[in-house]
Amino acid sequence: MVVLESQAQVEAIQPDINAMIPLEKMVCITAKGEGEYDFVSRFFCPGESVPEDPVTGSTHSMLILYWADKLNKTHLLARQVSYRGGDLRCQYKGERVLIGGKAVTYLIGKVLLR
Repeated sequence: MVVLESQAQVEAIQPDINAMIPLEKMVCITAKGEGEYDFVSRFFCPGESVPEDPVTGSTHSMLILYWADKLNKTHLLARQVSYRGGDLRCQYKGERVLIGGKAVTYLIGKVLLR
């Protein structure tokens, strides 16, 4: 996780995705949000054929812990500022985190088992 100084920096990042592929690393960048958002983030995983994940629930389970502590809050509003973007309602509940928001269907299919 890389913590930047501002939301504008997170939005402006233009990573060299091809250079990241051989590293086989996932990279999350975040910063304190502006306006209604408590924090913002982006998540890159080119080694897994995902140059930038539009909204990443699993990463937010880690980010909620970090920002809840930094901001001394248990209810947070997050924005993943990817190309598609998405808002996440987040809650820190001791040993658990809750994440809510709107989902976007990106694939519908059938699997045949024999």
